[in-house]
Amino acid sequence: MFRVHNKTRSKREIESELFLLNHLKNQNLTVPTGKKNRNGEYVLEFENLDETTLYITLMTWITGDVLASAPTEIQAKKVGCLLAKLHDASTSFVLEENHLFPQWGLETFCGNMKKLSQYHGIFLSDDGWDLYQSVADKILMELEKVPKCSQNYGLIHGDFHLENIIFKEDVSFLIDFGRRGYDYFLSDIASTILGLDWQKRKKFVEGYISFRKLEEGDERLLETLFIKVMIENYCHHCSNPNETKGLLAEQPYAQAYMQAYLQGQSFLFEPLEL
Repeated sequence: MFRVHNKTRSKREIESELFLLNHLKNQNLTVPTGKKNRNGEYVLEFENLDETTLYITLMTWITGDVLASAPTEIQAKKVGCLLAKLHDASTSFVLEENHLFPQWGLETFCGNMKKLSQYHGIFLSDDGWDLYQSVADKILMELEKVPKCSQNYGLIHGDFHLENIIFKEDVSFLIDFGRRGYDYFLSDIASTILGLDWQKRKKFVEGYISFRKLEEGDERLLETLFIKVMIENYCHHCSNPNETKGLLAEQPYAQAYMQAYLQGQSFLFEPLEL
């Protein structure tokens, strides 16, 4: 399958992704991988009429289906285990001098909040926007206190959610590594459990820790990253008028999570009270 890459990504970034995918395959993970051309290159370059360069790769793809409904508890647990295996495999990837991976951190979050400041009036009241700003300040303060080490920080998928997981019979596979980069491993967990109810979140985490343990204090960090990912999703969609209705509908839940977060209440693995 031919894959046309986003113009914002450099050839070096795309090549780095393919080297990572090959490493994951060698670690017994079933992932999409690239094919080299006759010149031994992974990335083909084409010049557009506007004189910009288009990057194309030839990928071996994975067949399967995205879930048509919410996952079962068994499926949620299996996906958690799959993510743990991915994180474990990524820690043994040897970073070469020519590799280039983005870093998703506080600078990225601040840039997203700047975008949201321009569009928040579309779906937030003044009080709602004040809440978002208070939560953003809390997120920055919390993350600045968390040291980065090999146990909690490294190469992650970067877009780990149910639409990027396909199932073939009872086996799950991961696709679309276009946002792979450096961040806390828990960011991938946060991205996935955002789309699960509290009971499935428990099963997902059970699956994850069955293969890769979490550290003491990780639940609070996961809460911080959960809220961060949720806000970043809204930052991404806020400029699209087609998303406004959905953003408005989600605010009672989103702001209830934010209030609980500011008050220091646990909220990930129990019912949310609106």
